[in-house]
Amino acid sequence: MNICWNEIKKRSHSLRARLEAFSDPTLKLQPPLQEIIDWLGQKDEDLSAQLPLRGDFSMVEQAKDKHLLFMEEVKSRGPYIYSVLESAQAFLTQHPFQEIEEDASALAKDASPKSRSQSLSRLLWKQASVASELWDRLTARCLDQHRHLERTIEQLRDLGVSIKEATDALNQAESVQTTWEPIGDLFIDSLPEHIQATKLFKEEITPIKDTIKMANDLAHQLALSDVHLSIENARELEQINSRWKQIQTSVTERLRQLQDAHRDFGPESQHFLSSSVQVPWERAISPNKVPYYINHQAQTTCWDHPKMTELYQALGDLNNIKFSAYRTAMKLRRVQKALRLDLVTLPLLSQIFSSDTLQSSDRSLDILDVIRCLSSLYERLEEERGLLVNVPLCVDLALNWLLNVFDGARVGRIRALSFKAGIVCLCDCDVKGKLQLAGPEGTCDQRQLGLLLQEAIQIPRQLGEVAAFGGSNVEPSVRSCFRFGNGTSYLELSQFLEWGSLEPQSLVWLPVLHRVTLAETVKHQTKCSICKQCPIKGFRYRSLKQFGVDICQSCFLTGQAGKGNKLHYPIMEYYTPTTSGEKVRDFATTLKNKFRTRHYFSRHPQRGYLPVQSVLEVEVTDTPLSSPMLPHAETHSRIEHFASRLAEMENQNCSFFTDSLSPDDSLDEDQYLLRHSSPITDRDPCSATQTIGGFNPEEEQGELEKVLAQLEHEN
Repeated sequence: MNICWNEIKKRSHSLRARLEAFSDPTLKLQPPLQEIIDWLGQKDEDLSAQLPLRGDFSMVEQAKDKHLLFMEEVKSRGPYIYSVLESAQAFLTQHPFQEIEEDASALAKDASPKSRSQSLSRLLWKQASVASELWDRLTARCLDQHRHLERTIEQLRDLGVSIKEATDALNQAESVQTTWEPIGDLFIDSLPEHIQATKLFKEEITPIKDTIKMANDLAHQLALSDVHLSIENARELEQINSRWKQIQTSVTERLRQLQDAHRDFGPESQHFLSSSVQVPWERAISPNKVPYYINHQAQTTCWDHPKMTELYQALGDLNNIKFSAYRTAMKLRRVQKALRLDLVTLPLLSQIFSSDTLQSSDRSLDILDVIRCLSSLYERLEEERGLLVNVPLCVDLALNWLLNVFDGARVGRIRALSFKAGIVCLCDCDVKGKLQLAGPEGTCDQRQLGLLLQEAIQIPRQLGEVAAFGGSNVEPSVRSCFRFGNGTSYLELSQFLEWGSLEPQSLVWLPVLHRVTLAETVKHQTKCSICKQCPIKGFRYRSLKQFGVDICQSCFLTGQAGKGNKLHYPIMEYYTPTTSGEKVRDFATTLKNKFRTRHYFSRHPQRGYLPVQSVLEVEVTDTPLSSPMLPHAETHSRIEHFASRLAEMENQNCSFFTDSLSPDDSLDEDQYLLRHSSPITDRDPCSATQTIGGFNPEEEQGELEKVLAQLEHEN
């Protein structure tokens, strides 16, 4: 409310006319001025008494109404004050005085009428000045107080609205909190949903923070304006701040607990793997997430799962197999069964490999990534095959195997390419399908092929069988493969598959593993000429030199012999039941071989694999980052490589077939199978026979009528 001071001045003129009617203006002006001074001083004190304001909306409204009455009173007094001040101004204009400071003794001595008039004028001027100053000050303070009251009322109104909005929002948030279930009562599968719901709830309550901040800012502004909040408002403001902090703490803590539970107990955690071991064993986790195992009874720790340790001990029973490719394949077959990877099909692996985690073969996987992929693999296997799979045990064993093969130093990371190679080699699929899935996509250069072969060779190396497959150096295999690339710097998938179908030395154990798998359930209705087992289970080996000589896989692979029967001359391997056509073919081949001498076979040697390594070749391929090499590993690899090549050089000087040749005679046991095994005769992965000794009857088909003439010429 503004005071109309112009109106007050107009009303003061009539009052001034009355004052001028007095005969002695000086005596008439002094009492009114003094009265005005006293009244203005009192009103100034009354105005000061209205402060400070109390921070309650109703009380400030009352203070505003009271101040309006106060201003009306001051306004009504204004005409009189202006008339007196104008009369004093008119008198001082007519009776000027000198502004000279004189002491009291001088005034006393000078008692002339003129000097007395000067003193009265000076006193009147002082009174008028004080009254005018007090009046201006009072009117200005009235206006400031009025604005202050209006501003305070607006701020208190906004403060009340903010407190109410915050209170309602907090009530709603707290009601949602009351519906939260305890963390311990939640299902593990529902943890991601609860985490997402909690994050969404945290976003939804964010506006409450802005509302409370606005209320706090308004309270701060009122405090700066010397407005003290009422006890009720202060308590409400304190309560909403306290409740907001509690909700924030509660939400943050619940989200942390949910995330911890999901990390420790969720599908991507390792907690569910703790059930893979039994008392007295305990599964523990190192800082880099690599698992290790504690035997509380023996008070020992080890990297290998107890079941994996038992598996490795059982693999030692296969060391009596004389041929490294079959020894490696037999060991891998046991690992394959223990990991239940013999049930994993190629389409299932394709689904797993299509995930974002495994899209890039160069990507480095941590332990949780590997566990996630393995868990998905075994869970889908359980769903698709309808089998009861011990997922924790299988995941833990598979993780243990992959770390042993590709991360022996337990760094805690392997490449996606390593994961693919380790799983593909042990899945239930033919060799072509495995090479196609693990092989290059489209085209690859020598480096990419070298990395793939380096990962593959780690598998027999883990089993201690790498020497027979060319050692750890894969450079010769890369060059051998790129001979199919028509001189280009890149290799296509079809060319890689063509090279792989020739069973190269570095990968010959892979097709042998496939044949071992096919032969497991096969029964041949014939009797072993050595151990007399009937029927022969698994592989059946038929001599192509002597009629009626069949050997079971146990006797053949372990180098056993009886009644003078040695493992000599061409031998046909069967891993599926024989047909009548195959029997006739073998009879014709045996008949031809009856008339052939050792000199003939020495002149027609054939390998059942594709040799890829030259003598004393220096290794140049770097060890992949996922398999750290110890300082002495390079020296050991070279010794291992040179020894295998030296054995091959020495064996080249021996006759290829002798009348009594056995694995224990002149050929190195690890080289015997590789020098005497030939690829499948028709190059069909599903073919049921394979020639041991390098003799292929189809190559001699149509020459039976020339046998006698050839033998006479040779003799």
